Amino acid sequence: MSEYFDPSKYEGWVCADCNIPLQLSKVDVSYLGNSFPVDLLKCPNCGLVLIPEELALGKMAEVEKALEDK
Repeated sequence: MSEYFDPSKYEGWVCADCNIPLQLSKVDVSYLGNSFPVDLLKCPNCGLVLIPEELALGKMAEVEKALEDK
């Protein structure tokens, strides 16, 4: 899903807990028993994941609606 947001917009962002830079990583996102591998920015130390607003309100919302309509 990283094709639905621009990770370069978040270059230099750091983890709020660890104060180290976030890295683009494969993350499993689950909803209603379905799991999807997604490339998102994640803290390599504690695992905190950044889900950008445009992704949450855009493509992720579309996928949630499609799953709910099944």
